[in-house]
Amino acid sequence: MDIQRFIAARKAQGFSQKELSEGICTQATLSRFENNGQIPTIKILIKLCNRLQLSLGELFPNVGIQASKVNKQLEQSEFNLVTSEYEEAQKILDQISQSELQSPTQKWHYLFLKGYLSALQGGEITESFFYFNQILSESPKEKSYIFVLLAYTGLGLTYANEGDQEKAEYFFDKAVSDVYQYPIETSEDIWRILNILFYSGTFYASIKDYSVSDALLQHGVAICSDNHVTYYLARLMFQLAKNALVQNKETEIVEEFISDARAFAKINKNAVELRELKILQERLKKRKSQD
Repeated sequence: MDIQRFIAARKAQGFSQKELSEGICTQATLSRFENNGQIPTIKILIKLCNRLQLSLGELFPNVGIQASKVNKQLEQSEFNLVTSEYEEAQKILDQISQSELQSPTQKWHYLFLKGYLSALQGGEITESFFYFNQILSESPKEKSYIFVLLAYTGLGLTYANEGDQEKAEYFFDKAVSDVYQYPIETSEDIWRILNILFYSGTFYASIKDYSVSDALLQHGVAICSDNHVTYYLARLMFQLAKNALVQNKETEIVEEFISDARAFAKINKNAVELRELKILQERLKKRKSQD
């Protein structure tokens, strides 16, 4: 709400607070609105605006349009995060000013993306903590609790980058323990749960706990299958292929994972994944030549 616009209209028309509020509300109510942002009831606000010949809509300029624009930017940035196009995701976020975030959900969405991109691009550990701790300090509940789980995962990523396995595992475990029970109601829920499962699965692979890693990744694959989602399948299959190769599983199993990952990467035009799959394919060929 543009309170300064309201104040400017009052002063331009020569009303004091006492004069404007007379017969509508107390001067204290108007003062709290103008000085502290404490919005009165909608009936009082309409009467005050009418006295100033100011439409209520003028205090909320382009709210719907702006919210829609920001939501689209956040969604596109998250999509780029899913497809590993981190620089593109960052460019979009850089276009958003925090003053444009008009709801707690938009703020948490923005903070989660900022924190992840910082962690995934090797940013300062304090920067990642700054974003994730803001989410955790507000403790969003119910549907918004997914952002808490994402923050736990992000903190796991951050500590893993610092080589602190114990702390990383603590936060990944906190995220995973609740993600299995989180209800899937929207496509965004699917993306975010898959995000948690993928990064947690990748972490457990990095510490050679392949049984946990494979279980998390396979659960992600099942979610994709149940909900007819292809995004993230390439990444899940790719990590399963790497796990299978390291565990010296049969060549046919590794090749099947690579083939599936390549197919989904092509469908989703994930150039990053396709390049990495070529490298993995070469590793497999090298192993076969040594057998």
